[in-house]
Amino acid sequence: MKHFAALIQALEVSNKTNDKLDAIVAYLSVAPDEDKLWLIALFTGRRPKRPVKTTLMRQWALELSELPEWLFLECYSNVGDLGETISLILPKPQQRIDKSLSQWMQELLQLASKSEEEKKTFVLTAWNGLDYNERFIFNKLIGGGFRIGVSSKLLVNALSKFTGVDSNTIMHSIMGQWRPEEADYTDLIAGKHINADHSKPYPFCLAYPMDKPVEELGNPQEWQAEWKWDGIRGQMIKRGNELFIWSRGEELVTDQFPDLQLIASYLPDGTVIDGEILAYKDGQVLNFNHLQKRLNRKVISKKLQEEVPVGFYAYDLLEVNGTDIRERSLIERRQLLEQIITSVPLQNIKISPVVGFANWIELAALREQARQVNSEGLMLKAKGSIYHTGRKKGDWWKWKINPLSIDAVLIYGQKGSGRRSGFYTDYTFAVKSGERLVTIAKAYSGLTDQEIKEVDRFIKNNSVEKFGPVRTVKPELVFEIGFEGIARSNRHKSGVALRFPRILRWRKDKTVKDVNTLEEVQALLAQYG
Repeated sequence: MKHFAALIQALEVSNKTNDKLDAIVAYLSVAPDEDKLWLIALFTGRRPKRPVKTTLMRQWALELSELPEWLFLECYSNVGDLGETISLILPKPQQRIDKSLSQWMQELLQLASKSEEEKKTFVLTAWNGLDYNERFIFNKLIGGGFRIGVSSKLLVNALSKFTGVDSNTIMHSIMGQWRPEEADYTDLIAGKHINADHSKPYPFCLAYPMDKPVEELGNPQEWQAEWKWDGIRGQMIKRGNELFIWSRGEELVTDQFPDLQLIASYLPDGTVIDGEILAYKDGQVLNFNHLQKRLNRKVISKKLQEEVPVGFYAYDLLEVNGTDIRERSLIERRQLLEQIITSVPLQNIKISPVVGFANWIELAALREQARQVNSEGLMLKAKGSIYHTGRKKGDWWKWKINPLSIDAVLIYGQKGSGRRSGFYTDYTFAVKSGERLVTIAKAYSGLTDQEIKEVDRFIKNNSVEKFGPVRTVKPELVFEIGFEGIARSNRHKSGVALRFPRILRWRKDKTVKDVNTLEEVQALLAQYG
């Protein structure tokens, strides 16, 4: 555990990709194979279910520390993370427990079926044998809040650097269904079991944001344009006469979309299609807020299916008749995809249409019409491109339309987590409704480190009320908030929810009198909702 705790600490203290990559490689060089498997599992979201409720952990920590609850809550509100708060208030360990990461994880798996008293004994014994950093990691693993800022691509690159195995092979191998307590590390890295599990998806090919004038792409006839749909990227897989639907987040979501499962009767066995799951009704793509009503539900009723029907827009063909065709050109893959999709007589299964254009000026004008079809902009794909693993700059670009924006005032602040736990970085913003201010969005990103420090100082000096970790502040700081879409919602007092809100800039030239009104926001809702 000490090596794993040291790795997490190293990842937390640096924002540099190379530093993080080197830290992972250093860990791999000292960890046994069983620990390497758990590293891959934890960094790709395969953490076991929480074996102990966080309320119990908090209760036991209070008993050990003998702190009054009000003081604990005050510490928690300042630290911003329960696992870290517990680690800080516990008495110093009286012994030393030295177990590997895999040993701890096996014991946590077994803990789920134990009695509450047995769980308490296990947790208290662990706390008494681990130092602060190790306790913190232990608390995060047991409490269900284990998240670390390492992308799948960074993890794969580190594994590739350490093992010498091609990164594409590793990326493909670690996707899909596998269990760290059952897998073999060497076989997993080598990709020996790729497609042994019929459901295993391919790594998604991703696009870079357009960062230069589109004319610099050269001859427009060498590029294919499609609408950039705002849904859930997914792969539809039929192997062994079974249908599997995977999200880009590596979740098997087949059961969530029974309205897509009829396609299984029409797809040839050994077919993998990349596309977008969308709310789709009366031949029209609906905005993402409709699709959200269908997500993460254990039961999908017929009524819900009728209210929010779902469709699938196919982008690409990755496998045909059991053969991986990702190395073929986009044009070849598209032709084969059209042959398959045109033979499917289902109204909610479509091929994503190509946007025809003669020159870049014409395409730029078409891009401005994206919101009319509930699209975020355009995708530009080189016609000769292969289907890459992850991102490869130059072949696929996403050319999004400029975000909508409003001016809003900061009214609540809350401390962040991890490296930001010492600063107020979670902000709630409001617009005017008559003489009142009504909340409209929360945003966490868009400010520089220096601006974060300035806002943090303002919140600390201008707090009006305190509600646990949240501070109400004087409504003086105005920010331009960008967002991709807008819809009705009961989440905020404004009755409106913004899609992907983020801070575009701090408007130091404006006061609370200059922020947008709810009526102006509702006009945007009428136009784009």
